[in-house]
Amino acid sequence: MPHRIKIINDPVHGFVTIPGEIQFRLIEHQWFQRLRRIKQLGLTYLVYPAALHARFQHSLGAMHLMVRTLNYLISKGHDISPQEREDAINAILLHDIGHGPFSHTLENTIVTGLDHEQLGRAIIRQIDKEFDGALQGAMAILEGRYHRQFLCQLVSGQMDMDRMDYLRRDSFYTGVAEGFINVDRLLAMLDIAEDELVIEAKGVFTIEHFLAARRMMYWQVYLHKTVLAAEFMLSNALLRARHLVKEGRQPEASSSLRYFLENKPNPVDLEGDAAGLRQFTNLDDVDIFAALKQWQYDNDVVLSLLASGIVNRKLFRIELLDEPPAEEMLQTLLHGIAGYLNIDEEKAGWLLIKGQTSNQVYNPDHAPIRVLQKNGALTGLHELLPAIGQAGQLVTVTKHFVCYPKFIKR
Repeated sequence: MPHRIKIINDPVHGFVTIPGEIQFRLIEHQWFQRLRRIKQLGLTYLVYPAALHARFQHSLGAMHLMVRTLNYLISKGHDISPQEREDAINAILLHDIGHGPFSHTLENTIVTGLDHEQLGRAIIRQIDKEFDGALQGAMAILEGRYHRQFLCQLVSGQMDMDRMDYLRRDSFYTGVAEGFINVDRLLAMLDIAEDELVIEAKGVFTIEHFLAARRMMYWQVYLHKTVLAAEFMLSNALLRARHLVKEGRQPEASSSLRYFLENKPNPVDLEGDAAGLRQFTNLDDVDIFAALKQWQYDNDVVLSLLASGIVNRKLFRIELLDEPPAEEMLQTLLHGIAGYLNIDEEKAGWLLIKGQTSNQVYNPDHAPIRVLQKNGALTGLHELLPAIGQAGQLVTVTKHFVCYPKFIKR
């Protein structure tokens, strides 16, 4: 039976064609459709109001870029078999299927000890049974053990299709123009040498701009201080609800969310047809936000304050610091919160959030970007562009922070 041509109109890339019948079936799967209900940027819409796009659109966009890149590489004389092409397209299409509600915000909060990539592989193994083993190659790519390494790099690397789509897409929806990247030129400059994904020499400055854009997006969007405040408030709300369940309380929640409030499933619980995996694939942003709407009226002052703060955008104040906050500062804030709300300091501690966040745009020691010279030689990008080190791309920047309710004045 011939493949039914399906075209999707995407505001970022234009018309996106679903390349084959298997991709159409994967997109139609209920666990992939779940990605429509998981925001790409978590709570970032509280700062950038249009950032409401979902993992679903991003996954389709990354698939589209993979198809285009493979076509470019084939046109440059590289031999990529139809099976290898299909494996790579399936891998990028499914690369985010393990994300939980609000994407990275609640990673290791709802499910502890497993990241979204591990959860994704557990989900794909289950889908693969329905597809009679057709996803084995995609799994090998996602695990980095495929027989052609450049395909693994196209899915997970420093110039992968994931990054190229999310930078372009997140820039579009947030309106942060500094994050705009020239995807068309980036794809056209990719090549293969020694089974490695490389950039042609004439594309060096395009990659430099790509790294600069990524750096700007991290500090202006992904690690924006108000976004951090909202994310840690949400995480603490879930942790507080779990704490109350342990004490015998029953905060309102859907059956799927309740499962994770009452249990801390181990990896075995999230494999095959285990209860944990079934509950996880039923969980999305809707469960969390519906719970928050109820929790804002809970008689636990901590849960109520955190939940209403997110629902009504009454976010905590956050201070970024070069050093960890001094103990004297933390004690003053803790006393202030406890006194204002007339609660003990143990409860007040749930409303005083401290931590750190860090970012390194480019790591030359981890699968470095290499440049293919006209004479066939391969050179590390950082050797050709010392300016990327001077601009801070090679440096890990760490920011400490402390976050607390705005009724506390400092």
